[in-house]
Amino acid sequence: MTSLRSHGEQLLEINGVELCAETFGDRADPAIVLVAGAAASMLWWDADLCEEIAARGRFVVRYDHRDTGRSACCPPGQPTYSFTDLTLDVLGIQDALGIERAHLVCQSMFGGIGLVLGVDHPDRVASLTFVSTSTGADDLPPPSSDLAMPAEPDVSDAAAVVEYVVAGARAYAGGSPYFDETAIRALVERDVARARNYASTLVNHFAIEPAGPTHGGFGDIAAPTLVVHGDHDPLLPLPHGEALRDAVRGAELLVLEGAGHDLPRPVWDDFVSALERHTEGGRA
Repeated sequence: MTSLRSHGEQLLEINGVELCAETFGDRADPAIVLVAGAAASMLWWDADLCEEIAARGRFVVRYDHRDTGRSACCPPGQPTYSFTDLTLDVLGIQDALGIERAHLVCQSMFGGIGLVLGVDHPDRVASLTFVSTSTGADDLPPPSSDLAMPAEPDVSDAAAVVEYVVAGARAYAGGSPYFDETAIRALVERDVARARNYASTLVNHFAIEPAGPTHGGFGDIAAPTLVVHGDHDPLLPLPHGEALRDAVRGAELLVLEGAGHDLPRPVWDDFVSALERHTEGGRA
């Protein structure tokens, strides 16, 4: 039986830059590509979560965006790539790993990557799952008034950076009873130590202009779509997830009770079970 554990990280030459990717499970199974949110490396898709998904008969891929983890890095505040480049990186990873069509799971700001791929490259997308994201409509509620973000740290002080990211994760959890500060701190310490330049991680994704499909929008997505949203999300309150469900024809909504703008371990079983059902079928 193929191991469900990691096959190890690999550095891939994708679209002229080096990107780090890691896979789990049997390559013959339907492929799920996990696309983390802005400023998040692959580590924010927990390895244990990846193994749980692989145990349901899926080939799981997680990777470091540019300016996160071990992937290519630009100077802080000076990204030389565009939102389109980040989007095409997903297709490049699929090509490098021999994946013709993938089930894409896209989180937060980079739900936009799933939107573009779903509309402009439907032949490469078997299904879409949007986690903690939004249509961005003007009439949706703003972030919670209780969302208090920490002051920016001295990026030369690794300990201060860790405290800053942990505090941000605590804020994004929205008072969730599932927030595990010990686990988050361990993750952030690994993330900061592993990055080529964490100062770039903190700012560069927010310095690029978002880009949509060349034509159309959420209503033009044909791939089966699952929307996943925490009912404690303080950044994008639940109506954002409901609006996204309504915008995509036939989309389903999974509300994760007790979750904020994240996927805490206690909701994994509900999430993985829903993802398994959503991605049923043959080789993607």
